[in-house]
Amino acid sequence: MEPIDEKVEDKVEKNHVIDSVNMLIFLFLLILTTVTIWAFKYRRIRFLHESGLAMIYGLIVGAIIRYASPGIARTHYSMTLPTDANFTRNSPPDSVWMSISDNQNYSELSKNTKYEYSFQGQLHPGTQDKELEAKATFDPEVFFQVLLPPIIFNAGYSLKRKHFFRNLGSIFLYAFLGTTVSCFTVGSLMFGFVQLMPYLAFSFNDCLFFGAIISATDPVTILAVFSDLQVDVDLYALVFGESVLNDAVAIVLAGAIETYSSTGSGSGFDSSAFFKSLGSFLASFTGSFAIGSSMGCLTALLTKYTKIKEYPLLETALFFLMSYSTFLIAEAAQLTGIVAVLFCGITQAHYTYNNLSVESRARTKQFFELLNFLSENFIFSYIGVSVFTFSNHHWETGFILLAIVSFMQPINT
Repeated sequence: MEPIDEKVEDKVEKNHVIDSVNMLIFLFLLILTTVTIWAFKYRRIRFLHESGLAMIYGLIVGAIIRYASPGIARTHYSMTLPTDANFTRNSPPDSVWMSISDNQNYSELSKNTKYEYSFQGQLHPGTQDKELEAKATFDPEVFFQVLLPPIIFNAGYSLKRKHFFRNLGSIFLYAFLGTTVSCFTVGSLMFGFVQLMPYLAFSFNDCLFFGAIISATDPVTILAVFSDLQVDVDLYALVFGESVLNDAVAIVLAGAIETYSSTGSGSGFDSSAFFKSLGSFLASFTGSFAIGSSMGCLTALLTKYTKIKEYPLLETALFFLMSYSTFLIAEAAQLTGIVAVLFCGITQAHYTYNNLSVESRARTKQFFELLNFLSENFIFSYIGVSVFTFSNHHWETGFILLAIVSFMQPINT
């Protein structure tokens, strides 16, 4: 029997290989999507957007991983904490320190070695036992911390400022009032529909939460067609500006509904919980807006009153670090990083961009455009793969069909 240290080294090496294969799969998907997009543009094929392509390729690869790959089975050990461990189902430990002894007495160091196992989440029936499937499953932290911020920042940084600010009132009206109306319309319709399906235990607050997250639209295909057809710039600014702010409003609105659900009495309308959730909405949005705008203005001052533009590489690095830190500052303050990084991008475009050197202007535009392209396609590929690798899906066909009917109503109105 091998010493325990050698087995640990083998396990680490195996995990490294699986991580490399996992990243290689997604890089292959990005390469395939990029080449196909070029072929579509070259042949002027417009019936399918690049995001749809990435998802289709992800679905194919996810099916292969799930049903055709041999995979490497993960080892498990089931244990139950004693009742006097001061941990419950709702408050599990952050980590478990497990002492493992070696049956072969090779040395004193190999006896009763302790290992730390970190909290991963609740196990569900059908949880995947294959290493590759587990690694390829959608990770929310990767999505929110790495992939989403460049997309949102680029949306604000690439705005056509003149037309955006000229239509700012209409954009805010559509983004705030339109998203709220859509949330309550979809939520109310879904609550009426679920009453016909008593086996679905959804409260009105649950339906409103669903209405909020489903109201976050991103009309990328429409904007791509608008760009190809060279539609009126004001129409483009309205649709683009609303779609940019819409995501941020929907996220904050969902948080406000969650706050109401956690503080409400549970029976009837609770005015105190309503005003608390309204205050949470305003505080979260205002605080995030302040952080984003302040970081953008601070970057503008640094680039204007220092001679950093004499070193374009350092100037570009500072621009990127200040922009990304905006998201993390807002998240650390328990606000909404998406709103902060969006308004940071708008502020950077309006003030900082004019202070940058010619090289940094070109670099920042191209760099964030590249990050946006790669992140968007990675996300859609990621989602496509996770359809087959995620083990906790619960398909409810009736609910899905009724949801489609519900969120078509705000479109028709």
